[in-house]
Amino acid sequence: MVKPPATAAAEPDLWIGIDVGGTWFKGAVINLNSGTPISGVRHLATPSGGTAGAVANVLNRLIDDLCSEDPAQTPGAVGVAIPSIVQRGVARSAANMDDSWIGLDVQSYLRARLGLPACVLNDADAAGLAEARYGAGQDKHGVVLVLTLGTGIGSALIVDGRLVPNFELGHLQIDGSKAESRASAVAREKEGLNWVEYSARLQRYLSHVEFLLSPDLIIIGGGISACSDEYLPRLSLRTPIMPARLENSAGVVGAALQAKANFPAPTRSKATSESMTWNTSLQVPPDTPAGVGRGLGHAGIR
Repeated sequence: MVKPPATAAAEPDLWIGIDVGGTWFKGAVINLNSGTPISGVRHLATPSGGTAGAVANVLNRLIDDLCSEDPAQTPGAVGVAIPSIVQRGVARSAANMDDSWIGLDVQSYLRARLGLPACVLNDADAAGLAEARYGAGQDKHGVVLVLTLGTGIGSALIVDGRLVPNFELGHLQIDGSKAESRASAVAREKEGLNWVEYSARLQRYLSHVEFLLSPDLIIIGGGISACSDEYLPRLSLRTPIMPARLENSAGVVGAALQAKANFPAPTRSKATSESMTWNTSLQVPPDTPAGVGRGLGHAGIR
């Protein structure tokens, strides 16, 4: 019997992803064929004060560490997820970072400081992209909403695989207060709510979000997703709701995905920004379903 020829393994699709957190910078070289790090996720401590210069210094160290893992397969671009609203590369807010970030063209700044083509996006958006591509939202079409319940409420809206950036649903009003001050995981802990009480809060919040957006799937992430059996069965929504599958690498993987979206044909070596074509805008797809954004005049709950 003639044996069929061996199938060659797919060439790794390598990109750097970094997630800038309040305690740690997490980074990895991600093979986007599978959405997995090629050799684990590296951590460096977040610099005190969080100034742009200090952040860039730590990013340089982290990128040097990552590029030394396999110099023959060094990716040509890096995506950086930051705790900020990001509009065409410019930071419009700053959480756990110095206020000097606000108004800074972070994307251009990092291009100049890192010597490697770089793009930036909101950290919740990065985690949502990864979860929609490789996690609970994999192969799901339509409108996928990813909510991260932690210190606050992070949110990402994915429409047919494309990101609608900076969807800050944690700032919706519930009974005159920000939703994240009442329905986040930290709010449950601070107020000593049991799961029945917390589920009622979450139900109120999610029902309103469902009315506003009519999503096809809601994914709940954050550390609280490990306790999903305590609250998901108590919720009553039209929309299917699932716990997130990815763990703490979601932001890193999503940042790498955004790097590929910005640089579809990278050079596998360090490059100056002049050698690359930039695509810095994230746009809502023109065929966004009519349900998205419906009812936003009712965004406040009183």
